[in-house]
Amino acid sequence: MEKEENSSPKIKKENLDKKSEKDNSNLKSEQEENKTEILSKKNELSTEDRIKDLEDKLTRTYAEMENQRRRFEREKDDAFEYGGFAFAREALNLIDNLVRSKISLENDEKLKNTEALKKTTEHLEVVYKDMISILKKNNIEEIKSIDQKLDPNFHQAMMEIEDENKDPGIIVQEIQKGFVMKDRLLRPALVAVSKKPTKKDEESEEVKKDEKNQSKTDEN
Repeated sequence: MEKEENSSPKIKKENLDKKSEKDNSNLKSEQEENKTEILSKKNELSTEDRIKDLEDKLTRTYAEMENQRRRFEREKDDAFEYGGFAFAREALNLIDNLVRSKISLENDEKLKNTEALKKTTEHLEVVYKDMISILKKNNIEEIKSIDQKLDPNFHQAMMEIEDENKDPGIIVQEIQKGFVMKDRLLRPALVAVSKKPTKKDEESEEVKKDEKNQSKTDEN
C-alpha cells in the first residue's frame, strides 16, 4: 500500500508536467501562428504600398515624357517657323547701310543737283524696295511708325520734339526702321515723339509774334 501511495504523486507530477508541456507547446504554436498572420498582413500592406509607389512613379514618368514630347514639338515648330530669325535680324544691317549711303550721297554738296546723284539714288531706291519685298515674302514686315501712337512693344523713343499740333506721344520722326517676323519682334523702331511746348516756349513765341506785329506797325 505504501508503494502505491508513493508512486501516485509521481504519476500526478508527470501528468502535470506533460500537460504543462502540451499547454506550452500549444501557446508557442498560437504565438507562431499569430506572428505568421502579422507578417502576412505586413507583407500584404507592403505589397499594396509598393504597387501604389510604382503607380505614382509611372504616372510621374509618363507626365515627364509627355512634357518632353510637347517641348520637342514646340521647339520643332519654332525652328521651322523662326529658323531664319537670327539671319533676318543680321540682314537688317544691309538695309540700314543702304539708307545711310543714300542720305550721305544726298547731303554731299559736290553731288547735289547732279545727274549722277539722281541716277545713283534711283538705283539705291530700287535695291531698297527689292530688299523690302524679299523680306515681306519671308513674313518680315516694317513696323508702322510715323503719326502712330508710341507703342513700347514695337517702338523705342529716343527723343522728344515739341509740336503744338500733335498730341503728346505721337511719333513724328523715324530714326531707324523696326521690323517684325510674323508675331515676333525682330527689332523695335527707333523714333522721336511729340510733346507739347513748355510755357516758356509759348511765351517766347508770343513775344516773337508781338515783335513782328510791332515792327509791321512801325513800318506802316
